[in-house]
Amino acid sequence: MSSFPELGGQAEELRETAFPKLDEERFARAVAYGCRGEIVAGELVFEIGDLDTDLILVESGEIQVTLPTDDHTVLTAGPREFVGEVNLLTGQTRILAARATASGVVHRVGREAFRRLMAQDTDLSDLLLRAFLARRRLLVQRAGRNLEIIGDQATSAGLALKTFLIRQDLPHRWLQQDTPQGRSALAEAGLTDDDLPAAVLPRETITRVEPRTLSHSLGLTFRRTPEGVADLTIVGAGPAGLAAAVYGASEGLETLLLDAVATGGQAAASSRIENYLGFPFGLSGEALAARAVVQALKFGAHLASPCGVVAMRRSAEGHVVTLVDGTEIPTRTVLIATGAAYRNLALDRWDEFVGAGIYYAATELEARGVAGLPVTVVGGANSAGQAAIYLAEHAGAVNLVVRGPDLAKDMSNYLVERILADPRITVRTSTRVTALTGGKRLEAITLTAPDSAEPCACFGLFCFIGATPATGWLVDVALDERGFVPTDVQVGARWTGVGRGPLPFETSVPGVFAAGDVRLSSMKRVASAVGEGASAVRSVHQAIAASTGAVVAAG
Repeated sequence: MSSFPELGGQAEELRETAFPKLDEERFARAVAYGCRGEIVAGELVFEIGDLDTDLILVESGEIQVTLPTDDHTVLTAGPREFVGEVNLLTGQTRILAARATASGVVHRVGREAFRRLMAQDTDLSDLLLRAFLARRRLLVQRAGRNLEIIGDQATSAGLALKTFLIRQDLPHRWLQQDTPQGRSALAEAGLTDDDLPAAVLPRETITRVEPRTLSHSLGLTFRRTPEGVADLTIVGAGPAGLAAAVYGASEGLETLLLDAVATGGQAAASSRIENYLGFPFGLSGEALAARAVVQALKFGAHLASPCGVVAMRRSAEGHVVTLVDGTEIPTRTVLIATGAAYRNLALDRWDEFVGAGIYYAATELEARGVAGLPVTVVGGANSAGQAAIYLAEHAGAVNLVVRGPDLAKDMSNYLVERILADPRITVRTSTRVTALTGGKRLEAITLTAPDSAEPCACFGLFCFIGATPATGWLVDVALDERGFVPTDVQVGARWTGVGRGPLPFETSVPGVFAAGDVRLSSMKRVASAVGEGASAVRSVHQAIAASTGAVVAAG
């Protein structure tokens, strides 16, 4: 609930927000977007897994929404009430079932009409949005059996899946494979350990499930935009990409946001951001990302993840973006916001321990796995400092290992002071991690200083040593020697356009822009990434206007 505290923290508060009854005037405004129809008592309105994403407004009669797997009634909607939740925004398949319990009249608001309602009627939009979010919160708290995962969260595959489920805010129940409940579920589904992790859904069971295959089954992967050609396709859903999605969609652009992993980017891995404007008490990167996702969806952006992009080329319509599965997406403009990939330490068994003791994030999910145990944070910038402070409240003891001699060189002063004042954190400067030890999980590391090398118990090694730009998929776009993307004045003679110079945030290829950590000389801060993503949208408008004018002139 921390992402949206304004919804209320108690179940009763959530229920009041989740199940409002519209007054007559609001109901009349809402049904104007829908199509009238009748329901008959006993009729199945929709079931789990259906692609139907209509908002259903009840004029008369009654609809009961349930979790059929345990016969739990989620909602009984009568006159001037409505049926729907967050899936109406995300496009996810139905996660509940609904049946008419009394005959009457309903109004169905289809996907595109629903987006118009959300864009045109602020009062209704806010009411519906709060209700949808509160309903999803109640479902997450209940963790209904419409999605069960059997597996080990301590493995790399398990952590990746759990991270995806949390980032997407998907109601689910995780059954640890070595518990009695997990073993029972394995037997009931006819599975073995070789099939894990597995996702058990009402209509299918997916063995050796990955975020991509689960996302496809739930309807969260890419689907064609109604217009066929997107105005703006954003590659990367970190702060820059999310900001561009919010501003692009809110300004009427047909906006598509793609991410290879999940929304939030590296920022979502931050346990606490305290210097972001407007949040004096700080917030987690995960909460910031969750709020941005809801804003983007509210304005009609289309989000798809995991949805990796492998190539981009020019076309008569502008550009074509190619996904990892070969799907091609035509788009007028592209914003590259892929950020950077985490750097590793060149140590034996590193890949083996990733997700099983080695982590690139310090959020509640990782902290639960190392509660009361000794951990080590590697890095000397703000992300490492924030992680050390957060983990000190959960782990048994924290070593902060900095390769250089000065903690304050790359870290904000307020973090340095807080770290040095915390007795739970031991700062080790001029020190490196030189070896990893453990069975199936990391158990110890070797810390090497100029005059010593000592083993150190460590059940969580949190790595924050920077990243390299995620630009390996770019071919025609000019890059600097390190792989970052030059824009506008940085492009110089590499500009490939004709008749005009590059716009702010535009790369060497007309109509292709870059923002955030992937851009050359960016500040590598959440606030600056948000500003760049939002500002790039203005240039997107200009580029579309210029290309449209050129087409008209040619015609």
